[in-house]
Amino acid sequence: MRSAGSRALVLLNTVASASLIALIALCLTWELWLAPQRAGGSWLVLKVLPLLIPLFGILRGKLYTYRWMTLFIIAYFVEGVVRAYSDKGLSAQLAAAEIALTVILFVSAILYVRKIK
Repeated sequence: MRSAGSRALVLLNTVASASLIALIALCLTWELWLAPQRAGGSWLVLKVLPLLIPLFGILRGKLYTYRWMTLFIIAYFVEGVVRAYSDKGLSAQLAAAEIALTVILFVSAILYVRKIK
């Protein structure tokens, strides 16, 4: 039987993994199909590439990845805030979703690191 602490770690890892995967999917669909900066897709889709770097470390629950990823994800939060404020329509809504996903990812990563210590 798992302890409450280990169940919490599994839950936090699942939430962090799901929010990172959802953020990757959001960025891809946003910049390629839903509301690209230019018709036919945008070079901004390349912003997904840095999100792939921590993916396997987060999926495996690597503490080191969780630590540096919390600093790294702030850039995506800032982009979401800027675009939610400056864009209109669907793009602003997608930016709000990006903000929500980055907050969920950040909070679950911080709690995961604190639980391990």
